[in-house]
Amino acid sequence: MLVRPTYRSPWRVVAILALGFLLGAILTKLSIWFLPVGPFREFFTTTISASLGPLSVDLLVLAFTLGPIVLKVNLFSVAGVLLVAYVARMML
Repeated sequence: MLVRPTYRSPWRVVAILALGFLLGAILTKLSIWFLPVGPFREFFTTTISASLGPLSVDLLVLAFTLGPIVLKVNLFSVAGVLLVAYVARMML
């Protein structure tokens, strides 16, 4: 009997999310060519955006500004995350 570990590395979760969102962004851009214009394409490519920033940090020796950092989520992004998570689970 094969027992799988229940511990999930935070780096693995971050990698799955990053690769999934990247795949979702690629699918969104490709949808211009393979989905006809209409409500179906509009439904899958409608984006919800959340932003944070700009964030300024001044450490006297080093000063930098990050931002704004924007997270854009649509159904293709969610599908990309689910697909990458499924493939990662199958590889274990």
